[in-house]
Amino acid sequence: MRHRQNVARPSAAVHLSATSNLSKPEDSRFLGSFLFSSEKRIFGLCLVFRMINALLVQSYFNPDEHWQGPEVAHRIAFGYGHLTWEWKEGIRSYLHPMVFAALYRILALLRLDTPWFMMKAPRLLQSIFSAVCDLYLYKLSNVVFGHGVAKWALFSQLTNWFMFYCLSRTLSNSLETVLTVVSLYFWPCMRPFGKCSFKSRKWGLLMAALACAVRPTSAITWAYVGLLELLTARDRLRFLFLEMAPIGVLLVGLTCLLDGFMYGKWILVPLNFLKFNFLSSGGDYYGTHKWHWYFSQGFTVMIFTHLPLSLAGIIYSKEWKFAGLVAWVLSFYSVLGHKEFRFVLPVLPIALMFSGYSLALMDDPGSGKSKVKGSLKKYDRFPVKKGVAILFLLATNIPMALYMSLVHQRGPEDVMKHLAREAHDGKVKSILFLTQCHATPYYSVLHSNLPMQFLDCSPSEEEGVLDESDRFLMDPLAFVSEYAKNWSPPSHIVLYDSEEQKLRNYLLSLGYREESRFFNAHFKVDRDLQASIVVYVLRK
Repeated sequence: MRHRQNVARPSAAVHLSATSNLSKPEDSRFLGSFLFSSEKRIFGLCLVFRMINALLVQSYFNPDEHWQGPEVAHRIAFGYGHLTWEWKEGIRSYLHPMVFAALYRILALLRLDTPWFMMKAPRLLQSIFSAVCDLYLYKLSNVVFGHGVAKWALFSQLTNWFMFYCLSRTLSNSLETVLTVVSLYFWPCMRPFGKCSFKSRKWGLLMAALACAVRPTSAITWAYVGLLELLTARDRLRFLFLEMAPIGVLLVGLTCLLDGFMYGKWILVPLNFLKFNFLSSGGDYYGTHKWHWYFSQGFTVMIFTHLPLSLAGIIYSKEWKFAGLVAWVLSFYSVLGHKEFRFVLPVLPIALMFSGYSLALMDDPGSGKSKVKGSLKKYDRFPVKKGVAILFLLATNIPMALYMSLVHQRGPEDVMKHLAREAHDGKVKSILFLTQCHATPYYSVLHSNLPMQFLDCSPSEEEGVLDESDRFLMDPLAFVSEYAKNWSPPSHIVLYDSEEQKLRNYLLSLGYREESRFFNAHFKVDRDLQASIVVYVLRK
């Protein structure tokens, strides 16, 4: 691959270079030379930013954030917590929850397992991992494009609304994204010619193997990178038999030992995961989208206003290996029926790296000169001024990030904080959630061993059979009337206002009264507008 050069002096037109001196930043107009004078300071900046980020995220995004990580970890650490059907079928590995189980045990030893810490500590831990992701995106961009681009790649990462909204959450996809970016930094095939370090490839393989252990679908990414490495490496036999095979066998073996111990039987989680999600299309039970959804809506929403800059960066840089990786992952996931934003989160930082490339190409405000020579052969200058682009990105991404993190769908988090405080004070005896299944956090936030029940939505082996959650939403009054014949009345009932309007009189007749109401959303999310979430309490 041709060696690319970068900006050497702000006063002259220069090339993009992978040889920029990290300890002597040459363009300090945005955040200042002090912040970029060492990797430690860059990491410190990212860590402070991500910790604030984690504290600002107060909304509910995806059930897996709580139910497949902290909830399982809470069961490991404290002996109680709900395991969803995936754990009974053996399609989830305990590797990811173990991270939070260790955190919970530390909190318990320090007697810090209070409602506030139980809710915030997992995201604060993830914020440390997120800062590592930010640092390694900077380092990767520095190796591939040079310091001038690396700074703006980091800027793009920190200002993208979806990274702010999602990366600090306790999803396995978030940790997978961190491991993906770190791993890409160590792969020789992803570096420019002359910057390859084959000694570092083992670290790349290790991080890639960990990403696959955390989430088996990460193999989609590493199939592309591994094949590229195989085609370009001079020591292919060494790569296959002395590096990839031993590391792969070691990680699979250790993961199998962990899962075997936790499940109480020998089990191969990646195989079960593959059977359910790919061979049987089990994920389709939770909904499907058109094949083009990632390109027309999903990834477009995630990258948001960085999209034109990312596309321009791909065209101008001609760095097709990384662009090909993004296209490969999006295309592969497009074949699957069930699609979610978080599935393609690992390639979002790569796309944002190209946004940073475009920002580095732009003129300095008022200079009238292109900063990068040789990159705009068909153009006299980049069509947008850097200052205008920066203001546009900030004006569009910051409001979106804050609204989605602080306002939209915050009801489930607020109601569980309330119930956790009430339970801590001994005011809650039992809880029934009359919502879609997994609509709120559970024991990992409540942190009290009280009887709780929610409406089941486990996949049925018989087609067309509606689960409890669907039957409730179809006719709430009829469902609850039948349900109440065999229940032991819970002290608290949680439900959304869309169903509460249909059940209010019936609940009052059973001796319940409204205790609290929490705002949830301004607009429709799934089926109905769930403007608020309500807590009813049984009269004493």
